[in-house]
Amino acid sequence: MVTAPVLLSVRNLTKQYGDRIVLGGIDIDVHQGETVTIIGASGSGKTTLLRCLNWLERPEHGDVHLGGENIGHAKDGRAANEGELARQRRLFGFVFQRFNLFPHLTATENVALGPRRVLGMSRGEAEARAIKQLTRVRLAEHLNKRPSQLSGGQQQRVAIARALAMEPSIILFDEPTSALDPELVQEVLDAMRGLAAEGMTMVVVTHEMRFARGVADRVVFMADGKIVEEGPPDVVFNAPRDPRLQRFLRHLEPSLT
Repeated sequence: MVTAPVLLSVRNLTKQYGDRIVLGGIDIDVHQGETVTIIGASGSGKTTLLRCLNWLERPEHGDVHLGGENIGHAKDGRAANEGELARQRRLFGFVFQRFNLFPHLTATENVALGPRRVLGMSRGEAEARAIKQLTRVRLAEHLNKRPSQLSGGQQQRVAIARALAMEPSIILFDEPTSALDPELVQEVLDAMRGLAAEGMTMVVVTHEMRFARGVADRVVFMADGKIVEEGPPDVVFNAPRDPRLQRFLRHLEPSLT
């Protein structure tokens, strides 16, 4: 049972594009140090939910609180201006499907860029932080390599180190292995497994069911823009209640073994 305090609290989060409701009133809490995986079919609203948490997408309704701060709003309740919103977004790390590394920079330079330009650290301080985080994801031997000299799995681990270097309160992962060749997936999942063991708070949209089953503290199943079922992995995978979750898992049975 999770006893840590709630870090991220989401209430009635709603997002629509035109007449299409993509998120239909999401309520979820994520506790400090918890790993929550979000599963569901394509189009169920998983990625939109992640992007609304840090206001990369602006929700129509609802509230997102991280560490007690109302994301998207100033302290007096007004809508946050761009400067305030940029500061709030720095509380979140975000690892995307694509790595989005600068091709002309080394791994160390890619990771150090945010601390230098956004946090105002000196070059030496930023590079020391970058080396620390690259070592954390087992890339100590590749510090001076450019993206073209790295495998896809190594590039994604550089992207994870880049998120870590900003020292966020929580990291959001949007299908971080979906762009990788199958043989490279495990090294990225192992890095994420290590972060979970260290107590990093993470919300992970993933189709890697073995990761969800073996690493997550809680699994959330989404369908039609809503959270349909959630619970500990053993319960969600072994005793699903909702027919939509039952069908989803039947289609994925080979990946669960």
